[in-house]
Amino acid sequence: MINFATTHNDPDKTLNWNERLGYGSAALGFNMINGIIGTFLTVYFTNVAMLDAAIISGIIAISKLFDGISDLIVGRMVDNTHSKMGKARPWLLRMCVPFAVATVLLFFVPSNFPMALKYIYVFIMYNLVNTVCLTAIQVPFYALISLLTRNSYERGFLGNIQQIFQTLGNVFINSVFTILLTKFSSSADTYMTQQAFTLTVSLVSVLMVIAVLISVFSTKERVDDKPSGDAEKVEDKVPFGVAVKALLSNKYWVMMFFAMLAIFFVIIFYSIGGVYYAIYILGDMGQVSWMNNAISIAQFAIMFATPFFMKRFGKCPIYAAGMLCLTLGFLGFSLFENSVPMMIFFNALKGIGLGMSGGMAMGMVADSILYGQLKTGVDAVGLGNAGVSAAQKIGLGLGQAIFGWVLSGAGFDASLDTKGIAQPNTVLTAIRMMYNYIPMIMCAVIFVMMLVFFNLEKDLKALKVEKGIID
Repeated sequence: MINFATTHNDPDKTLNWNERLGYGSAALGFNMINGIIGTFLTVYFTNVAMLDAAIISGIIAISKLFDGISDLIVGRMVDNTHSKMGKARPWLLRMCVPFAVATVLLFFVPSNFPMALKYIYVFIMYNLVNTVCLTAIQVPFYALISLLTRNSYERGFLGNIQQIFQTLGNVFINSVFTILLTKFSSSADTYMTQQAFTLTVSLVSVLMVIAVLISVFSTKERVDDKPSGDAEKVEDKVPFGVAVKALLSNKYWVMMFFAMLAIFFVIIFYSIGGVYYAIYILGDMGQVSWMNNAISIAQFAIMFATPFFMKRFGKCPIYAAGMLCLTLGFLGFSLFENSVPMMIFFNALKGIGLGMSGGMAMGMVADSILYGQLKTGVDAVGLGNAGVSAAQKIGLGLGQAIFGWVLSGAGFDASLDTKGIAQPNTVLTAIRMMYNYIPMIMCAVIFVMMLVFFNLEKDLKALKVEKGIID
């Protein structure tokens, strides 16, 4: 098989740029799909498929329960995969096309179906996309970084590249999606047509497949994870219940669990809310491009500086500072919604906050798991990371569901748009609350929690000294 990865097989040596960028390519691919689903799926359901927002929200909420469980299942399947290509890359290869096809079908609710059958269709397709396909491609991708290299610098470098490519995926979707909808629309009056969404999502899905294939054929798994002696048996001796108890007794892991859940709740609120804000507050869905890009570009830029901040101040202070930037960004946007330059400025401030906190988050999770391991003697690395992944999905799913419920409860009716009738003021108030005020409050709470209760780096250092790991 043709492969453009670094030629050597030494897991401790550096990688070439082909492999570094190739690894990031997959992140670009599936984050384009994530961006479409996170930002445009709800508005497609309500304004094109003409489905009830409350029912859709219930479907998403229930589906996320399955999605959280599937992480653990797929993680185990990856661990048990043995092939010439390795453990993770075969999953990327075999799942990219099903993921693309399922995504297109998710945005193709048959108009001639009875209403009840439409909701069944949405339930099946949403779970096929998220619970099955996305999980089966994303979990192996995250595992791949540990399989390409043991080199600590390279792992850190690959992690940064991953974040950069994910952000580029967001920028791409924010920049071109509404333009493509307009180009492919079957109506000159609106881009909210089935044809527009079908063709646009199909095009992006093809690009996603290409991006993932680039990753498959430009990387090589070098790390031999086969245990020696009784290493595997020792790991298996930790009962599930004991690992859960150890995690729940670890105050820092518990705080990170809720912080990750909350921040992903915030992310989905402003992602979905941005579309509705652009349509019903600013009067043009095309405005969502600069709204979201102000966030994504600032987030992208700050990523190059966060390693220096971390070295100088530590992870936790940078994370807290990021939460403060987010809080001020949401507050400022709400106060200056009649000034585009000020809205851009405060959305950029949100992006800086996301970049600072996001760059520190997984490192803090790893530190919290290590703290618990030193404190209790229980190795709960796998379950700890799976739990945080589940927290992210719960936050996304819960946020997406609550957004729809609140929108429906406020009296939102997409059919009013086709009649030229404005949405009631209660809907406009709800959109403002969900785009600005609720995220602001949640970020402020996380900031206070980190500032007052989070002393992980100090306590972890003390534990290492106590255990004789450092002097």
